[in-house]
Amino acid sequence: MNRTRIASLLLAGLTLLSLAGCGKQEETQEEEASGTPVQVQEVSMSAIGTENTVSGQVTSDNEQMILIATSAKCTAVYFHAGDTVEAGDILCTLDLDSTLASYNAASISYASTAQSYADQSKVFDQQISLYQDNLNNLKALYEIGAASQVEIDQAQLQLESAIATRNSTLAQLEAGMKSYQSSLEQLNTALEHVDGSGNVVAPMNGVLASLNVTENGFTSTSAPVAVIDDPTQMKVTVMVSETVVPKLAIGDPAEVFVSSLGKTFSGTIRSVDQAANMQTKLYSVTVALPGDVAGLLSGMFADVTFRTDYNDNAVVIPTEAILTSGDIQYVYVVEDGTARYVEVTTGITGTGVTQITSGLTAGEQLVTVGQSYLSDGAAVRVVSGTDDAALAHEAETAAGEEQA
Repeated sequence: MNRTRIASLLLAGLTLLSLAGCGKQEETQEEEASGTPVQVQEVSMSAIGTENTVSGQVTSDNEQMILIATSAKCTAVYFHAGDTVEAGDILCTLDLDSTLASYNAASISYASTAQSYADQSKVFDQQISLYQDNLNNLKALYEIGAASQVEIDQAQLQLESAIATRNSTLAQLEAGMKSYQSSLEQLNTALEHVDGSGNVVAPMNGVLASLNVTENGFTSTSAPVAVIDDPTQMKVTVMVSETVVPKLAIGDPAEVFVSSLGKTFSGTIRSVDQAANMQTKLYSVTVALPGDVAGLLSGMFADVTFRTDYNDNAVVIPTEAILTSGDIQYVYVVEDGTARYVEVTTGITGTGVTQITSGLTAGEQLVTVGQSYLSDGAAVRVVSGTDDAALAHEAETAAGEEQA
């Protein structure tokens, strides 16, 4: 009986000790869970610069278009767009027999008319010179009474008639010459890069950016037969606002990203317009591109990023950590488990980051998540690896409980 009673007392004592331990554990857990949960980041020094990204189109500094100002059938194609060609290469062959015949005929007609003009002009000049001498002689004879006024008047009429005939005849011949010359100029333009056999010849080394003919197809007078680009002299032209243009200078670097190639490389500002476009009110900036970018073609689109107001040793924090109240900007830092309100002034704004010019120093623990639920002196609990949305909800709940 005594043994049973003793055992019961021992069991009761153990139960009380267990309950007391559970109470202390729950109290400890509750203490650990107190305070608004936040995430922090150590304030550090780093480089920052304002980034302005604009889009433009890649073009070649040295581009040659081959125009054929007449419709002609293509009988053969020897290259395709994207191929590398050299000056003198035959790109394609066109059936230009009738055009070449017209050119030859116009050339012969022009030469014949020009020769006729020269011959007729010479004959007329000789005749007019004789009529002028005759008139001068009659006037001299008239002075000594050896010629009459009637003879002088007749000689004057002959001279004036010869001059009128000469002017009329030469004017007709000159009109014919101009007509043939115009035809020749048009045909010269049409055949500028075509040899006597109808072969379209490359005028320069480069990449065949486009070839707008197919075998047995016809050329178009509204589009070039071919376009050749020099890939070693590429550029991209973009438009920037009036706030950016004063910060750009010839020779400054620019970052260029071509999405179609998936490549980023450095270019150099070559020119900056000092007058805005009348329609867009934007300023044109030309960036020279390196000549060793494989696959870069005229017509590709590129994003150009200009970095201005650069500082390579600044206090830089995530922009989202900064709160505002009217004209005041402020952040929270954590000291000994509590939040401290700190007013700050800002400087350069980069992509997702901002320079702090006063208020913070390197090494401080900056609240980056949960700061919207804090007040000066509030207890905080630093956590990590928590989903931002879940942490925000937890911080809001904790802040509400503190206010209650």
